[in-house]
Amino acid sequence: MEFITGIQKKETSEISDVLKGGFSGDIKMRGYIHTIRDMGELAFVVLRKREGLVQCVYEEGVTGFPLRELKEGMTVEVQGLLHGEERAPQGFEVRLKSIEVLTSPKEDTMLPIPISKWKMKTSLETKLNYRPISLRNIRERAIFKLQEGIGRGFRDFMFSQGFTEIRTPKLVAGNAEGGANVFKLEYFGSKAFLAQSPQFYKQTMVGVYDRVFEAAPVFRAEKHNTTRHLNEYTSLDFEMGYIDGFEDIMAMETELLRYVFHFLKEAYAKELKLLEVELPKLDSIPAVRFSEAKVLISEKYGRKIKNPYDLEPEEEVLIGKYFKEEYGSDFVFVTHYPSKKRPFYAMDDPEDHKFTLSFDLLYKGMEITTGGQRIHDYEMQVAKMMARGMNPEAFTNFLMIHKHGMPPHGGLGIGLERLTMKLLDEQNVRETTMFPRDVSRLEP
Repeated sequence: MEFITGIQKKETSEISDVLKGGFSGDIKMRGYIHTIRDMGELAFVVLRKREGLVQCVYEEGVTGFPLRELKEGMTVEVQGLLHGEERAPQGFEVRLKSIEVLTSPKEDTMLPIPISKWKMKTSLETKLNYRPISLRNIRERAIFKLQEGIGRGFRDFMFSQGFTEIRTPKLVAGNAEGGANVFKLEYFGSKAFLAQSPQFYKQTMVGVYDRVFEAAPVFRAEKHNTTRHLNEYTSLDFEMGYIDGFEDIMAMETELLRYVFHFLKEAYAKELKLLEVELPKLDSIPAVRFSEAKVLISEKYGRKIKNPYDLEPEEEVLIGKYFKEEYGSDFVFVTHYPSKKRPFYAMDDPEDHKFTLSFDLLYKGMEITTGGQRIHDYEMQVAKMMARGMNPEAFTNFLMIHKHGMPPHGGLGIGLERLTMKLLDEQNVRETTMFPRDVSRLEP
């Protein structure tokens, strides 16, 4: 009979073990052979591990393994002597005594893209076609480690503010946004959809926990093929009750972003340096009304107002430019969007019902957040539905929360991939999406 008692200490070491313990002594390590640089009597065998690269030195007559039998893509266990080396990736190198091959790629298989290069100098399409391989590139890996940091910072901050993490269904019977851009599927003889957002469930759970959040995928069946749209992306959502106004939501997001950027600086300094990311300063974020923003950029940049009910991408860019030039801010809240372009659950401005108590947050000229105050009164919600030609009976479960009492509340959703894209100054959101899904891509 054998009993499992937990994780046992292994003989092999990780990079962090070495950095804590010093650069001397005998060591065993396991990893991928990332690249081999043959210099004649010696060679550099660079291992790729979860924490980064490790430089190993192969010496003819010292290392007990034929160099010609090593190749990129092998997984190996190496043994050797630690030695401090400032020019090496981690500040140390391993002078090899022995190498054991754990696994080896097929003999006739060549890597389809040069992942050992800093920049692979290949098209985005090629990188995505070979995504399982391109993600092994050091720069590509760093992008998604940084994205991990954004998610960690988001969750940590939410917990610090008394929010409860929830898990909402992604198979739903109705459409939260009220539009037609949903993925339909057959569900045991009934009609179902992939969730466009967790909106109804977030609001429901405000009636349970007061403050809730979720980081999860959402699905939009939009036939866009742009550099900013995806059909599946990760939304960082929160919803909070007992608010005095939608300004409370904007204030919470400002504090959230400040926390996340500080967290990245402290916990992901290696990735920030590797990707040459300059974190934005975030003392405060300016806010401007939707209609005022339209006039400001029209007057300053001579752009005619074409659509009075929504912001076109070019207008978002100009608004971002304006507030960067005038106030030195990469961020700007655009508030009071027209009711015509906001969902039926958005609270109308009591001073002018043509507008809503809602906002978008633009970052470097791109919308990364949509949020605002929600209708919490039953009669008001039913009236708005009917004014839009909607049948309240189709929303019985959603209206149940209003019928049985809800506090004033509101929330938002942040597009994780877009936030990462603008942080890294990438030009296409697919660069910051691990496995993108768009109108032409369902694999890998």
